[in-house]
Amino acid sequence: MPGIVEGDDLGTYVCKFRGAGQGPRVLVAEVIVGELARRIGLNTPVQVVLDLVADIARYEADEEVQDLLTASLGLNLGIDFLPGSFGFDGEASASPEVAARVVWLDAFCANVDRSWRNPNLLLWGDELWVIDHGASLYFHHGWSNGVSDPVRFAGQPWDASDHVLRRRAGDLTAVDAELSSLVTPDLLAEVVALVPDTWLDPVPGAESPEELRAAYLRFLTARLGTRQWLPGVTR
Repeated sequence: MPGIVEGDDLGTYVCKFRGAGQGPRVLVAEVIVGELARRIGLNTPVQVVLDLVADIARYEADEEVQDLLTASLGLNLGIDFLPGSFGFDGEASASPEVAARVVWLDAFCANVDRSWRNPNLLLWGDELWVIDHGASLYFHHGWSNGVSDPVRFAGQPWDASDHVLRRRAGDLTAVDAELSSLVTPDLLAEVVALVPDTWLDPVPGAESPEELRAAYLRFLTARLGTRQWLPGVTR
């Protein structure tokens, strides 16, 4: 249950709460995949860190919302609110190149939430914007028992059959060649470094934020070295 909030910078943001049911790992996925989207040339709203103080929960009348706010005190994720935007309904055009970049991103990050049931695409300023990447990077939900081997994730196929832009996507081979030179281990390290320490809950084998960032980097770098995940592309 995200909320619309105004920051002390007078900006309006969609706040995604760390105290929500799926926990802070969803926020980690939002930061990593959202920033990757930006780095490969896709439109995606600016992300900020929102510090929620106790007074916000104290004066909330709805008990369910109050519980959520109380569980989310501290750092949360804010995503720039795009006023007047519309959900993607299939009627608006999306260029084959942009569609291919979206498919590439979702395949690389194992995003399972870009179907017609829930496109997670907005139209704003006559352009396509990608949002809501919390369903990506499924592997970290299995870290409760310890960080597992990244090899399995590296070779895990990704099902594109239900993807909202798969039929519009242009040449994935050409886009892959371009993005492979752009998305490097160094770039991935820069992106992972943006995740706040407080969202990186310790797990067996990765007790500190630095160790957890290293684990994310191992998984993403391993994925980068394969192509089983990208439909129709081999390496």
